[in-house]
Amino acid sequence: MKLAFLGLGVMGFPMAGHLVTRGGHSLTVYNRTKSKADAWIAKFGGTSGSTSAATPAEAVKGADMVFCCVGDDPDLREVVLGKNGAFGAMDKGAIFIDHTTASAGIARELDAEATKRGLQFLDAPVSGGQAGAENGVLTVMIGGAPEVFDRAKPVIDHFARAAMLMGPAGSGQLAKMVNQICIAGLVQGLSEGIDFGLRAGLDMKKVLEVISKGAAQSWQMENRGGTMIDGKFDFGFAVDWMRKDLRICLEEGAHNGAPLPVARTVAGFYDEVSKAGGSRWDTSSLITRLRGK
Repeated sequence: MKLAFLGLGVMGFPMAGHLVTRGGHSLTVYNRTKSKADAWIAKFGGTSGSTSAATPAEAVKGADMVFCCVGDDPDLREVVLGKNGAFGAMDKGAIFIDHTTASAGIARELDAEATKRGLQFLDAPVSGGQAGAENGVLTVMIGGAPEVFDRAKPVIDHFARAAMLMGPAGSGQLAKMVNQICIAGLVQGLSEGIDFGLRAGLDMKKVLEVISKGAAQSWQMENRGGTMIDGKFDFGFAVDWMRKDLRICLEEGAHNGAPLPVARTVAGFYDEVSKAGGSRWDTSSLITRLRGK
């Protein structure tokens, strides 16, 4: 199967790599910053016969499936529908699988445009962060037609531990919004708990060790609790990406009537962290607001 991958950032780079190392596929890759595409080819291109392309249109020619993972709605629209965009060069019947965390509105827009052009579309945002991408254990929430999902899932499985169809186009993005809303509250609660315990004079690593065996357990606690105590934030999912995701959640909430009081508050807290110089810190840096670091 011939594949293309558009967008080789911290998520796309390893995801595309798994399609070669686990799937045995040959890829044509595109990245706006050419040096990243060159680095990907240097690492994965050798025996696979994979190549890079100068434009999205060039990358997708002849591809059975096109994967995409870029930044936000405008980036996605440019890569797909802009000058030298993917949709203008894809073969009829090919599948475009978008792993960008974007709005449900653009997912529906691109699905409608794909249908007009005789293409197939899935919105398929992922959860699991950079570590999940590197280890090939992402969770993928997918919107689209069941028969298209069935064709794409065996390929998506090369970098995912779970991939599930949520409903029609846009449903994957809506499910990802639920994910981010839940995480926002979790990280704030964990931050407050750790700060409270430290102020109370507790050995918080011992505290987290024991409470992680009970009802308070979470991925965030087990994977970020210790580093939050140590004040280490140079890894994982960046604050500014979470700010973008929560903005999308709040915009959708304004549309569907969900008030989202906690998500709105935590979004403001992340704004403060970013303005204080933490825009590229991991999202667990939310605790710095409380610790004064």
